[in-house]
Formats: sequence, C-alpha cells, structure tokens
Amino acid sequence: MRRMAVLAACGAIMAAQGLAEIQESTPKRSVPDIGPLGAVPEPPDNRITEAKVALGKLLFFDKRLSGDGQFSCADCHAPNKGWGTGEGISKGYPGTRHWRNSQTVLNGAYYPKLFWGGESTSLESQADSAITGNLAGNGDPEMIEERLAQIPEYVRMFKESFGDERPKYPHVLKAIATFERAVPVSKNVSFDRYRKGEKGAISERAKRGMEIFRGKANCIQCHNGPMITDFSFHNTGIPKNELFEKDPHAQIALRFQHYSRGVPEPEYRKADRDLGLYYTTQLPADRGRFRTPSLRELRYTAPYMHNGVFEVLEEVIDFYDRGGGDDPNKSPLLKPLNLSDEEKEALLEFLDSLSGDEILVDPPKLPDYAVMPEKK
Repeated sequence: MRRMAVLAACGAIMAAQGLAEIQESTPKRSVPDIGPLGAVPEPPDNRITEAKVALGKLLFFDKRLSGDGQFSCADCHAPNKGWGTGEGISKGYPGTRHWRNSQTVLNGAYYPKLFWGGESTSLESQADSAITGNLAGNGDPEMIEERLAQIPEYVRMFKESFGDERPKYPHVLKAIATFERAVPVSKNVSFDRYRKGEKGAISERAKRGMEIFRGKANCIQCHNGPMITDFSFHNTGIPKNELFEKDPHAQIALRFQHYSRGVPEPEYRKADRDLGLYYTTQLPADRGRFRTPSLRELRYTAPYMHNGVFEVLEEVIDFYDRGGGDDPNKSPLLKPLNLSDEEKEALLEFLDSLSGDEILVDPPKLPDYAVMPEKK
C-alpha cells in the first residue's frame, strides 16, 4: 500500500510537471481590454483644420493625382463600399491588378502602421505610397504639382491651408491625411455606447458574444484595446485566393512584389502567395504574417483577410473555430475552439455591435483647369 501511495504521489508530481510544461509552452500575453474609441490622434505638424479637410476631400476624389489622370484614392477606397473596393483583391492602375485586398481607411487615423504588411507609419506616407505606387496611382509628384498649379481653385485652397504660393506635393499628402483623420471615423457605435454606460445599447446575445470573445474564443489575444487590434503581425494560415490561379495580372503583381522587395530568385520564380511582413524584415519567421485588422465597421468592409478570401463573417468565425489554417509559421495562439452554433451566433451579434452609422460621402464637384494668362 505504501509503495502504491508513493507511485501515486510520483505520478501526481509528474502530471503536475507535465501540466506546467504545457502551460509554459502556451503563449500568455497581458492584453488591454476592448473599449470605446478616444479622440482622433493628430500629428503636431499636421493639425486638423476645416480648410485642410475641404481640400483633402477634393484631392481624395481627384483622378488627376494618378499617372494617367484616371485613378483616384476613392477608386480603391469608395465610401459606399466600406471605404474599400468590395472586392477580394483590389483593382490596380489601368493595365495591372493589385495583389492584396484594399483595406478600408475607416479609422485609419488610429493605426501606428498601415497596409497589411505595416509598410507605412502614417496616413501621409500611406498616401504617398498609394499615389506613386506602380500598381496603384503611378503618379509623378512633379507632374501632380504642375497639374494642380493649373487649377485656380486649388491654388487658392493650398494658399489658405498651407500658405503655399503654388501647390506642393508634400501638402497634397497632408491634406488627404487630414480628410482621412476627420471624416471616415466610427460614429454612433452600439458597443462604444455600451462601454460608456448605456447598458441597453447592445442585446443580451451580443453581451454573451462579448464574453465568448474575451474567454472561450480568446479573440482578445489579438483583437484588443479601443481599436480592437493589437497592431501586431500574425500568421493564421489564411488559405490562398483562387484568383491567383486564374488571373495573369494578379500573378504578375505578386511576382513583381517578390522581385521588387528582394525575395531570393528561387522563391520569386515560384511565387504563389503573399509573404506579408517578410518583405520588410526579410526574416523567415515573418513569412505570412499580416497586421491584425481592426474589427470595427465589419458590417461594411467585406470581404475579409489580406487576400479577401472570406466573403462573410460566418466564414471567418468557422476558420478560427477550426484553429486557423495550415502553415509552418502559424501562430501558436491559434487553437481549435469547438464553438457551438449558439456561441457562433452570439459572437457574430457582438461583432455586429462594433459597427456604427455608415459613413457616406458623395463625390464632390472638382475644380476645373484654366489656361494661364500669357505673360507680357
């Protein structure tokens, strides 16, 4: 009996040690709770003013900022399509195709890094990349300045906004960024009202979904804080979008991205998927890692993921319920969740409470060119 007691005690110790090892191998992160959005952050060198917002709105819709004068910011970030394109993979400059989903610019002011791979660190630099990028605007800054200088209303507005005697390209970027900070920002969000004390702002099922989000589903590990994102990068094993098997322009865009970002030639030749953060860091561990998107305004911003592979939120929930996809670099944070149908429905209702009023902006009437008077 004593020997059996000793063996049992040893077994208990070994089990405890095994449990400790399992717990040690399971990622633990202290994360902030989800909460309402605060005030829009403003950089000290580009404060929001009414004049800059008005100028930025015109520029956001003006196709003359692109190389061929046929492509505007609003073509990839249309207000009536959730400030995206509504397509899995974004359109590109005429004659090309993009290789990623066009992320919404809703609440873009709150991101410390933009684009799926975090390549830009401000709305100003994001605008520059979009305007001048080969697969996006393909615009030339000097040509853009010349075009704007031939439009009297723009000359007046740049002088009012920045004191310019003639429009300057860096101020084009600042005006567009100001418009994006001031206008496409969440408004009247049920969840925010609930967190500020309005207990009836969301349904009981949504409250149940919030607890699942925080607990069993563990979504809060990556989706936390006021923006409901950790602003970090994770590989979740997202499946490929079949478009890359069918569209030669999409294949060209992806291979061009590989080549231009310094991917070794053997991989460039067989490029079949986006490498995400790896393009910036060149670290093997960063292959397939993408910025955690905010879960705000999901009602308007389908399809989802960096390649738009999921059309509806039910597909997203099912994907994470399975523990994500299959990838050697997949984050250890992802585990099968075994959610019931009722739990999935509650989670879906909570996610819907993160969307507010739809923010729509009608395309403005753009100012016209004018012939410069002949100098005498």
